[in-house]
Amino acid sequence: MSNEHEASLERARARAMEIRAFYESLELQIDGRVWSLHELMLGFINDVGTIGRLNLAHDGTWDIDGDVHAQLRHKLSESLWWVIVIAERLGIDINDAYAQTMDRIEAQIAPPGRGFDDGR
Repeated sequence: MSNEHEASLERARARAMEIRAFYESLELQIDGRVWSLHELMLGFINDVGTIGRLNLAHDGTWDIDGDVHAQLRHKLSESLWWVIVIAERLGIDINDAYAQTMDRIEAQIAPPGRGFDDGR
């Protein structure tokens, strides 16, 4: 993965963790504790379910109020936030994991000379 993309993902990770710190402050005020990993996963799973319904709405098979595209943008971005937060909680370097995973997939499926860093 290029340095530019690594830097972009690192900025997203840093911002996600900054926002998570704000949530943790609220959780401490409201519940006296921060959310457990299981609670974080439930939040993520709930948003994934919402994305599924929004995709149905996008295809016209589920009726929903409001701007479906705007709601999809919001929930997809929020889901990225959840993934970063959960990875951090699990001690997974998401930048490294993502780069390694994409490199492995690319090596398996990309035609010769057509890889990401091959100047496509």
